[in-house]
Amino acid sequence: MNAPASETIGVVGAGAWGTALAQMLASDGRSVRLWAYERELVETINTQHRNPLYLPGAELNPNIQATNDLGELSGLDIVLGVTPAQVLGRILADLPSDPRDLVLCSKGIEAGTGLLMNDVAKQACPQSQVAVLSGPTFAHEVAKGLPTAVTLACSGTEEQWQRLSPAIARPAFRPYYSDDVTGAEIGGAIKNVLAIACGVVDGLGLCQNARAALIARGMAEMERFGSALGAKAETLSGLSGMGDLVLTCTSTSSRNFSLGKALGEGAKASDLMADQRTVAEGAHTAPVLAALAKARDIAMPIVAAVEAILDGAAPDEVVAQLLARPLKREREG
Repeated sequence: MNAPASETIGVVGAGAWGTALAQMLASDGRSVRLWAYERELVETINTQHRNPLYLPGAELNPNIQATNDLGELSGLDIVLGVTPAQVLGRILADLPSDPRDLVLCSKGIEAGTGLLMNDVAKQACPQSQVAVLSGPTFAHEVAKGLPTAVTLACSGTEEQWQRLSPAIARPAFRPYYSDDVTGAEIGGAIKNVLAIACGVVDGLGLCQNARAALIARGMAEMERFGSALGAKAETLSGLSGMGDLVLTCTSTSSRNFSLGKALGEGAKASDLMADQRTVAEGAHTAPVLAALAKARDIAMPIVAAVEAILDGAAPDEVVAQLLARPLKREREG
């Protein structure tokens, strides 16, 4: 399953992140087969080399060939899964049942099951060896070839890393090895929820002190949850944890931050979610994450606050309740 530069890589999902990854992978002349849900988007990518729905303004490499048929990914040794988290399992189950390296780039926890994406993928594609790619990555910057570093967590031995790292690394896209798939996934899922909270703080006009405090206290929640599930502390303090958290909690380029900002300014979650072509994954992750934390008796008050706001609670009242919690040691909940 070696991957020379001439070998085609598959990407499942032609949203902003999937298209950006395809663009990055094609930058060294490699062929990329990009699966898109929308038939009309397939034609646009193949004939105009653009993705106006999800990555407008980017001129795509002609080495990217889009398809609406998952069967056309048959025989590819490396496939990246980049669909919204809540549909990943269903779509992967329709992939041809070939042995492959399956690199998960979706960030979230499956509603209804509470499963991390690697567990979802193992059920859908038991013949695949799963890896997780996660870190501070805005799609539009990756598509432009701007410097980016990520965690590439491999579920197998370092042999998988030796296969994948040369296939994925590019001069401006640098993966770092980890064997902690659980930690890489937890960081990517929880940071989306915390980014909503930081957006709420911004929308309420609570300024920089409050946001910095929320990031630090949110990191403590991530560490508590990760520890309970067996994640390594160094993973959560690295690119896929702290790195991704800082990026998405400080910029309106983050869909989750932008959602939270609109909520803080008075918009209703139902209105914001109803007409979004792009998905703010944190809105789907928050309720299942809060339920998992409650079931395991893990203190995650910020996550619970985001769930309450998404469920219709007034953001200023939720923040007041957070500030009124009993005083305690910093490393306590």
